[in-house]
Amino acid sequence: MKGVFVTGTDTGVGKTLVSCALLAGFQRAGLRTAAMKPVASGSEPTRLGLRNRDALQLAVHSDRDLPYEVVNPYTFRPAIAPHIAAAREGVVIDPRRIERLYRRISSGSDICVVEGAGGWLVPLNETETMADLAVRLGLPVVLVVGMRLGCLNHALLTAQSIAAHGVPLAGWIANMVQPQMECDEENLETLRRRIPGSCMGIVPYLPSATARQVSECLDVEGLVERIVSETGTGTAE
Repeated sequence: MKGVFVTGTDTGVGKTLVSCALLAGFQRAGLRTAAMKPVASGSEPTRLGLRNRDALQLAVHSDRDLPYEVVNPYTFRPAIAPHIAAAREGVVIDPRRIERLYRRISSGSDICVVEGAGGWLVPLNETETMADLAVRLGLPVVLVVGMRLGCLNHALLTAQSIAAHGVPLAGWIANMVQPQMECDEENLETLRRRIPGSCMGIVPYLPSATARQVSECLDVEGLVERIVSETGTGTAE
């Protein structure tokens, strides 16, 4: 089984859209997909319980019809840091539980997309972060860079921390989150030179983009090759 862990330089940089685009691209390549949003804040009450929009989008774009509680085991209503939301409810986010569910999800799929919450070092509990979860799951990382003022520092620090945690950076994606960005080409060139990983694509500013549209901007085939190279394993039969 192979998969990717999607992280971002910040919140609101397009992780969910990119995650859904990756699912669409993997499906186009003939792979059976699964998806997971282990922790989500900013969820809405429904007759079935709290539901997070990002997690629902991942479920819709995945091939697997899984219970919501498996796709998104930790769901919190306020749109605040997950460890704070969990503490308010007397909940401790347990990465071991997330890992068990991930193994369950991955068992019937060729590739699984796991989307983090917020940025790379967002805390999960008193001692662990999203980065520690990626390490636990053993997944290569796809970094979504929200192209806006400050992105160079955020992207380079995140890439540095990914390397320090000993997990491979499978690639990074530049997402143009604003209609215009001053010196956009210069910023992109700086990132190309300094991030030790392949640029999988540049997503233009698309306010109403679909996952399929975004997937066409990404080098999904190259990503699959890098994942195979990093993990040394094949797809499910």
